[in-house]
Amino acid sequence: MDYRNLGSCGLKVSAVALGCGNFGGIGSAPEFYGQGESQAEASAIMDEAWDLGINLFDTADAYGGGRSEEFIGAWLRGKGARVRDQLVLSSKVFNPVGEGPNDRGLSRRHILRQVEASLGRLGVDHLDCYLLHEPDPTTALEETLLALDDLVRQGKIRYAGASNMPAWLMTKALWIADRRNLSRLGWVQNSYSLLDRVDEREMFPLCADQGLGCTPFSPLAGGLLTGKYAYGGGYPEGSRMTLRPGPYLDLWTRDTFAALDRLRDEAEERGVSMAGLSLAWVIASPHVTAPIVGPRTSAHFGPVREALALRLTLEERDAIAALFDRT
Repeated sequence: MDYRNLGSCGLKVSAVALGCGNFGGIGSAPEFYGQGESQAEASAIMDEAWDLGINLFDTADAYGGGRSEEFIGAWLRGKGARVRDQLVLSSKVFNPVGEGPNDRGLSRRHILRQVEASLGRLGVDHLDCYLLHEPDPTTALEETLLALDDLVRQGKIRYAGASNMPAWLMTKALWIADRRNLSRLGWVQNSYSLLDRVDEREMFPLCADQGLGCTPFSPLAGGLLTGKYAYGGGYPEGSRMTLRPGPYLDLWTRDTFAALDRLRDEAEERGVSMAGLSLAWVIASPHVTAPIVGPRTSAHFGPVREALALRLTLEERDAIAALFDRT
């Protein structure tokens, strides 16, 4: 396993991170609380990730209604201090955790309350990484950044970042932090894959200029890049498209599936899976620190191992990306 600095931070994280969004639910959606992986299934996934050398576990306060953090906390208690000392724990705040008007967002009140709740569920005294899950248009960005700075100074979080963040707003956040001498947001966690390259336009240049890390989610575009879907066909039972198809419906076109066929041919020539090649393409980006992977079974670690073994050059990345130029 390779370990990389998280942007200009001194923190070193594995070249892939474990996404824990399906522990005890399917993301933050209340209608799926109690679904997803059970405690035993989640523990087995964390064991395999840890054995592979993955040291960054990514969760959020609202995943599974708090169950994701609880499952990680229970796993950590069974592992003991040695694992906790080496594990980089990352959680997030923004999504609703209750029905009240202040049970969501990025207000100072909500952030300070949710940090304590996350620490309690995880059974730890600090979070290594803490992300704003989404921008909050109802709260002044300065209020949010002041709350994060206080948490860093108190030692309750070590590093702060932002998810689902446009480049212009990240730039504003960095400007406020510099002007007020606050702790900076050190990395971004947006969607990025062969089927979603929006961040290449503005966010990646910003990351390069400002020394930001990047831990993209959905590197396999909700499973489309695994080759398990067929245009005009049904969705495999239990697949993401049967649960939360919304984010990926715009990709469901003939052009997309024609590009996926070209990717399949390329993967077969290399003797790897489509998922392994797609993930290797993300890992090889000079702007990416560590993509978030969300294996739900032991078999899903196969493409992760393939991707870690592949060493794509920038020229090979460009050639693979060109397979999708007509989508």
